Amino acid sequence: MKFRRFKRYKQIEKGLEQIDIAPLIDIVFLLLVFFMLTSSFVVSSGIQVNLPKAVTSELLSKTDERTIIVNSEDAIFYSNKIVSLKELKTTLKKDLLGHKNLSIIIKADKLSSLGRIIDVWDICRQIGIEKVNIAAKQEGR
Repeated sequence: MKFRRFKRYKQIEKGLEQIDIAPLIDIVFLLLVFFMLTSSFVVSSGIQVNLPKAVTSELLSKTDERTIIVNSEDAIFYSNKIVSLKELKTTLKKDLLGHKNLSIIIKADKLSSLGRIIDVWDICRQIGIEKVNIAAKQEGR
C-alpha cells in the first residue's frame, strides 16, 4: 500500500505561510461586547441620595444604628419604606424598646429642606434617642 501525502500535511511540515487572525478578532470582539453588556446591567439598589461634603466629617462605628433617609423631594424613608412623621415616630419607639443604645444616622440629600431634617431630628430627640448623626461625604472623597 502506498501512502499519499495530502496537501494539509505538507502545509504543516513546511510551516504556515500566513496566520488567519479573523477568528481571533471575532472572539475578542464577542468578549468585548459581552463585558460591555454585563457591566451596564449592574445597578445599585436603594434610594438615591447625594450627600453633602464636609471637611470635618468622621467615620462612625456601626454598633446598633438605624438609618433614616430624606431624599431631595423631602420624602422620609425608614427600613427602605416611605413613612410619614407619625409613622416614623411609632416605629422608632418600637425599635427603642428592644435596643437601649440605639443610634440614628440621618442621610439627607443636599437638596432636601432643612426643616424636614430638623423635624426628623426632633422626633428622635423626643423619643429619647441621644445619638443622632447626620451623614456627609468627606471633602477629599
